[in-house]
Amino acid sequence: MKTKFNINNLVRENIKSLQPYSSARDEYKDANTTEMIFLDANENPFENGVNRYPDPQQNNVKDLLSEIKGVAKENILLGNGSDEVLDLIYRAFCEPNVDNVITLPPTYGMYSVLANINAIENRAVLLGDDFQPKVNKILNVADAHSKILFLCSPNNPTGNSFTVETVRELLLKFKGLVVIDEAYIDFSEQKSWLERLAEFPNLIITQTLSKAFGLAGIRLGVCYASKEIIKILNNIKPPYNVNELSQQRAIARLQKMDEVQNEISQLISERKRLKKELESCDSYIEKVYPSDGNFLLLKVDDATKRYNQLIEYGVVIRNRTNQPLCKNTLRISVGICEENQRLLRALKAIKEQ
Repeated sequence: MKTKFNINNLVRENIKSLQPYSSARDEYKDANTTEMIFLDANENPFENGVNRYPDPQQNNVKDLLSEIKGVAKENILLGNGSDEVLDLIYRAFCEPNVDNVITLPPTYGMYSVLANINAIENRAVLLGDDFQPKVNKILNVADAHSKILFLCSPNNPTGNSFTVETVRELLLKFKGLVVIDEAYIDFSEQKSWLERLAEFPNLIITQTLSKAFGLAGIRLGVCYASKEIIKILNNIKPPYNVNELSQQRAIARLQKMDEVQNEISQLISERKRLKKELESCDSYIEKVYPSDGNFLLLKVDDATKRYNQLIEYGVVIRNRTNQPLCKNTLRISVGICEENQRLLRALKAIKEQ
């Protein structure tokens, strides 16, 4: 267990003294509203289903997530996509032009983009040849101004999960916050770090409803952390950052977990089948990397050529050849069976050219 960890030592000074905005819906919280009329928020009074401001704390969504994930509501924050959550973390803990963060390429590109937007130095430490973090190098690169370490596990675009031992060592030895991005955790055999959230006060876990839950269009990201960290992030988030329609769609989906789990099972099955089929296209596919996500990373002879050929067959994938350690690689999302069959037919046709 990391000792003497005090989150206040990492918070920006101006955030410590910030007086958060108090919305009308924050100030009146009485649950018995059936006989009340609301003339407090300058809303349009003509009822149409969305003329009122949404719940700023998204309580009904959090109730469901709390039950599904086994995490108390006080440890949950919702954002307009995971990108808003990540941006809030930057703004709460990183002093512009002073602090730095550590990222582990190849990985999700928004970590470095947000660093640039917030005027924070990004210290990139490449993953090893096995796509695992280099613990000693990460700790050597860190200094007193290293506020955040980003771990994407399962990682995008490589698809692999970081070993439990490696992550635990970093949680214990890194002196700042460790953000584990678990956008793809539902497709992994590895357990979520949510089970150990209380063990590490410097741990922040981000997840999303965009992948396994199939709600990319509503942009809903989830942050799990200590109640102290959640309180800080709540103080700086926009008052109504998750709109009413997104909340309604999230609730409807979270109430159908059997359906969600069935889709996850189908995608995992298709991922395994697709990997096996792709490995048989050995004329130009050199390697299909193991994956804990809903995608596969392939190493091919000429990524740009093969990408363009697939476009001609009406199949759009992702060319990752310009990413570190990913020369001549393509990332393929796992589709439904019919889509995967069309992909395989296109790859076969390319093979025969």
